[in-house]
Amino acid sequence: MLAYRIDRHSGVATYLQIVQQTKQALRLGLLEAGDKLPTAREVVEATAINPNTVLKAYRELEREGLVEARRGLGTFVRRTLGGAASADSPLRGELADWAARARAAGLERDDVTALFSAVLDQLYTAPGADGAAGHEGDSI
Repeated sequence: MLAYRIDRHSGVATYLQIVQQTKQALRLGLLEAGDKLPTAREVVEATAINPNTVLKAYRELEREGLVEARRGLGTFVRRTLGGAASADSPLRGELADWAARARAAGLERDDVTALFSAVLDQLYTAPGADGAAGHEGDSI
């Protein structure tokens, strides 16, 4: 079952942390259609947050069509966001190897996050960026 981790110092609203972690689990294939999310009570007991915060996050996920609440039964995944990012993807293994090398080189977690974010920002916001690395001489 999915276990949420709340970082009270992140500056990100608690309900958004739940939404983001759920979406990450959907992208990685850790949650699949039909899976049940933890109940609001279970999340509250594990994280000591307000039950309304959990319900707000679940409503946002439902609004996005990712989950559905079934009265008296709980909240269930409707669809995943999976793709190449699944837990058994070769890309994940390559990224894990890279992260291990970065750690061995003395980079802290925040350093790795900053470096990775900078590379993603450059890749996905470059003129003509379509999510694929561009090459000189490529035609449009």
